Amino acid sequence: MPFAPTQVFCTNVRKAADAPLPDAVSRAARRSLFNVLGTAIGAARTEAVAALIATAEELGATGAVPVPGRRESLDPEWAAIVTGTAAHLDDFDDTHLATVIHPGAAVLAAVLALAPETRPDGSAVLTAFALGCEAQLRIGVAISPSHYDRGWHITGTCGVFGAAVAAGYLLGLDAERLGHALGIASTGTLGHREAFGSMTKPLHPGKAAAVGVSAARLAAAGLTAPEDPLGPGGVLPVFSEPVYDELQRGWDATWELEYNAFKPYPCGIVAHPAIDAAVGASPAVGDPGAITAVELTCHPLVPELMGRLQPADGLQARFSARHAAAVGLLDGEVGLRQFSDERAVEADVTRLRALIQLVPSPDCPRDSATIRVARAGAEPVVVHVEHARGSADRPLTDDELFTKVDRLVEPVLGAGAARKILAAVDGLAGAPGLDAVIEAVRPEVAK
Repeated sequence: MPFAPTQVFCTNVRKAADAPLPDAVSRAARRSLFNVLGTAIGAARTEAVAALIATAEELGATGAVPVPGRRESLDPEWAAIVTGTAAHLDDFDDTHLATVIHPGAAVLAAVLALAPETRPDGSAVLTAFALGCEAQLRIGVAISPSHYDRGWHITGTCGVFGAAVAAGYLLGLDAERLGHALGIASTGTLGHREAFGSMTKPLHPGKAAAVGVSAARLAAAGLTAPEDPLGPGGVLPVFSEPVYDELQRGWDATWELEYNAFKPYPCGIVAHPAIDAAVGASPAVGDPGAITAVELTCHPLVPELMGRLQPADGLQARFSARHAAAVGLLDGEVGLRQFSDERAVEADVTRLRALIQLVPSPDCPRDSATIRVARAGAEPVVVHVEHARGSADRPLTDDELFTKVDRLVEPVLGAGAARKILAAVDGLAGAPGLDAVIEAVRPEVAK
């Protein structure tokens, strides 16, 4: 393989793989893994996940790979699809703010898919997860923001590379074969923003995981690919105007994974400042029936990505900033219930959404918003949010992250499940395998 961005990238991946994870990276990986296990379990009983499992079983795709939050076990391909989809389904998973990539879903799915056959120890699991997340984030930085601006869903398009790197590490690929795995994966990139608000959006990281695992397997078996899939003649210039320096910088300093953030609300992250403002205004508003108008000053991406006026169900509501602000004002809190199919169409929410005007301002930072609620016979309520919860300047604390995961997994696995998952994840570095994590994320099976 000649000197090229892909060669340098894969050489750096292997160097990082052969060294212990830096302490800060290990902590970031454990927090990201804990969060994404929670989002996968939280969506385990949803209609979309049930449809995927039913299809897998109809095709005879049962196997040895466990599905978080479920009793079923599937073959590696279908387990990857189901787990990756579940992890992203509620739009509650991790988010790298600079690229808007949700890196954990596809990589978690790839690692779990290969764990039964590769039987890695806990340290290898954590390394595979960290490498897979970092690979897709670095590729994402190289093609941002033009890639996303063109309409691609970057979580799907970059997810295939992250899954291939994680799978390639578990399968023992050297730098050359890892380059072939990336080349094979580059032919399976997928995901467009057109899918936002549908079950197809979370399918993107699920399919990305399956593509990445397959690419690594094929490379391990000797299938070759174009020599420089990340270079000037590869897929990235089709996607954007790539900055190749981002692909060639070393992995011995700060990792992008250290900037991975965790959502406090299950919807598009650009609406989170509006939710904070709405929740903050809620106690002072009083009677919602007295509201005559709501003005929401926000970053221009808010109406672009979440401009839907009247969503028809919970999935569509996740891409409606008006809905997010309305339920924040009405309920004083925003969680999964506020994005249910039932809440999306209730009369009080429908009425208030129609009164909300989005006012995009190029001077408004992404993590800021101001809400102004006009009321009949009363002074308007105005709340400004400088930095939203979960943003780079106001990240979730360990306690806040635990509370989030606890609320997701308790309805599925019962009280105390989140504590067991956290202990298993935090103990990975010294664990002989993944057994403790698997046991913690699955329902108890009656004997």
